[in-house]
Amino acid sequence: MSLDYTSAEMMTVTAARALENGMTCFVGIGLPSEAANLARLTHAPDVVLIYESGTLQTKPDVLPLSIGDGELAETALTTVAVPEMFRYWLQGGKIDVGFLGTAQIDRYCNLNTTLIGDYREPKVRLPGGGGAPEIATNAGEVFITLKHSKRAFVDKVDFVTTLGFGRDGKGRDGVPNIGKGPTRVITDLCVMKPDPETKELVVVSLHPGVTVADVQEATGWELRFADDLGATPEPSAHELEILRDLKARTAHAHSGE
Repeated sequence: MSLDYTSAEMMTVTAARALENGMTCFVGIGLPSEAANLARLTHAPDVVLIYESGTLQTKPDVLPLSIGDGELAETALTTVAVPEMFRYWLQGGKIDVGFLGTAQIDRYCNLNTTLIGDYREPKVRLPGGGGAPEIATNAGEVFITLKHSKRAFVDKVDFVTTLGFGRDGKGRDGVPNIGKGPTRVITDLCVMKPDPETKELVVVSLHPGVTVADVQEATGWELRFADDLGATPEPSAHELEILRDLKARTAHAHSGE
């Protein structure tokens, strides 16, 4: 029996599956938070979710609106000061994976959450880096999840807020005490990983019903596809049920009713 699901649900389930049980994960708000909490509620009950506001091992019943959402503190094992969170937990090498979203990404996994357009006269001001630059520097590895479009997947980001591998793919070369950086990008069309040598993103699997042409059409540069291009496994009925329940609870909680 085939399941009905949206491309957004496919993306969240695939991103959730990237997290393994027992990992310590520094979670970004939005799509990363949705995926990380789905992982916690399904195959990875012992994943340790940490948010930038200093909440450790938090287990929210509904998805937070921001890092300052009371739901995170109320359901956390404990909370610590933000400086301690960054100095001791993150810079101390205690975070396995950082899970980030972004507004723009380029072929070398550089992220832009600062502005769109020219720095001196931007068309749009974005929220800024928050903790993402530090997370990408100090976490063991970084997962990125975002919806696939030419507006998001650009040849060169307008501003490097968060380092992937630099403008030439060599931004991490010879730099001590730095994590692996981005190891996978999960979108609503495909999964991508950096080439081990050049660090340029390569499409490694296509989601069900998605073609090579679909992905290329939604990307602002000439993409590379793996020789052994795979097919991303479909969501299970259980994963979809848990995700939909989580989203419904969240919508109700934030509706003010």
